[in-house]
Amino acid sequence: MRALLAGVALAGLAAWQCTPAAAQAPKPLNTVREVFAAIEACYRPPPLEEAKPGMQITFQLSFRRDGTVLGEARITYETPDATEPQRYAYRLAVAQALQRCSPLPFSASLGQAVAGRPFNMRLIDTRGRQRI
Repeated sequence: MRALLAGVALAGLAAWQCTPAAAQAPKPLNTVREVFAAIEACYRPPPLEEAKPGMQITFQLSFRRDGTVLGEARITYETPDATEPQRYAYRLAVAQALQRCSPLPFSASLGQAVAGRPFNMRLIDTRGRQRI
């Protein structure tokens, strides 16, 4: 497994601001499904000129009870035929999503349940692909 950012640090993660009304305190997350939805809401794929249609990136990360990322997120899969600049663009997009979302507003019970446990998340860039 490779480090998610290959040298780009995740230090100084910003407060979670993915809600439409950032001035309001975000609603606490109570389920794992809500955790995935919150991260996905913060994800912005790279610009189309840097992107690869159909690109898949899977990463693994863990959280502390307070919703901050524990250690570093790690890439576990990237579309094999992507160029290195394309891979870097998606790694950076994932890191920026984690920066925007962290710390996630875990409820006390969810924080206790998920602390230290690995999460695997796959993101697929479907822009420019025909849907059937």
